[in-house]
Amino acid sequence: MSMATSPHTALFQSRTTPFRLSSPRPTSFKPASVKCATQLHTQPPPLTHAQDRVFNFAAGPATLPEKVLLRAQSELYNWGGSGMSVMEMSHRGKEFLSIIQKAESDLRTLLQIPPEYSVLFLQGGATTQFAAVPLNLCSPDDAVDYIVTGSWGDKAAKEAQKYCKPNVIWSGKSEKYTKVPSFGDLQQNPGSRYLHICANETIHGVEYKEYPVPQSGVLVADMSSNFCSKPVDVSKFGVIYAGVQKNVGPSGVTIVIIRKDLIGNAQGLTPVMLDFKIHDDNNSLYNTPPCYGIYMCGLVFEHLLEQGGLVEVEKNNKKKAEILYSTIDESKGFYKCPVEKSVRSLMNVPFTLEKSELEGEFVKEAAKEKMVQLKGHRSVGGIRASIYNAMPLAGVEKLVAFMKDFQAKHA
Repeated sequence: MSMATSPHTALFQSRTTPFRLSSPRPTSFKPASVKCATQLHTQPPPLTHAQDRVFNFAAGPATLPEKVLLRAQSELYNWGGSGMSVMEMSHRGKEFLSIIQKAESDLRTLLQIPPEYSVLFLQGGATTQFAAVPLNLCSPDDAVDYIVTGSWGDKAAKEAQKYCKPNVIWSGKSEKYTKVPSFGDLQQNPGSRYLHICANETIHGVEYKEYPVPQSGVLVADMSSNFCSKPVDVSKFGVIYAGVQKNVGPSGVTIVIIRKDLIGNAQGLTPVMLDFKIHDDNNSLYNTPPCYGIYMCGLVFEHLLEQGGLVEVEKNNKKKAEILYSTIDESKGFYKCPVEKSVRSLMNVPFTLEKSELEGEFVKEAAKEKMVQLKGHRSVGGIRASIYNAMPLAGVEKLVAFMKDFQAKHA
């Protein structure tokens, strides 16, 4: 079949503005490469209905809003009549500049980011920021404080040992990371350059509902797994950083929000790609950024604004979490969540089965019902349901119905 009659060509023509050549094209023109036409024809048709998709409870990369995916699909071949995909654009061209600038503007609106803060779109995941933060905020002899409420906070503190003198002023490891400390009991170190927390521990399901106030220095937070899930007073933080693959985009983009007066003091050994000043001076375009990932984040930011902003987003997230936690708590011990109720995450819900030998069957049976990625992290086992912004209420309702059914069969 020639491309002129391919249904996929018709799809592209109906959804995009044709790419016009500078000289008129004869009406009898047909692409010379039949091979390309065959390749297009043999691709599977796009998924355009919710029933074609699973409910994906993965911790990250995580589910994205269906509306966003469909829009990206429609713009994939020819973005905005430019004649090219976002994946093909120069990161310094006017087309991509408009994309990244709008993404930043919408994020600033969502989080009400004050003008004295910079927004950086970077790479390397939040794990790279475990090194970048101490390299940019302190000297090798400076003391810094870490509160460790889970695996990611622990990894951040260990990485900081290479670049400064971190003090773990509280750790929940002995209690298997099930709580957040009382802030009044914390023995912060005078002269500490910053206090670091992980705002939501993806693996253990522990989330700060309030934030500690540093006695000296600034508050730094890894917000990877609850970024843009609720309103946050950015002015309380010196640095917020987040890998976007949980709530706002595909893997490959890391967002750093940093108070401008903290920029420009990097240690001399800091690699150029970890120096916040380099990226701030170049508006996140010092090197080729993850362009398509940033574009996708921009679409998600638009989508969140359309929902009424983060106040409304948080309401939806609380409703989903309440349904799931209630099912666990009312199961008479068949399901158990180890996390202290006051700090249970709205994003990541870990739980175990009373009969641990049934957990494998639970995961397999759920997958048959199009609910996937429910197996707990390899370091803790059990079950984990990640119910980020894009997880619809229907997905959680289907999961709890399955849980009740499973309990009835095996209790």
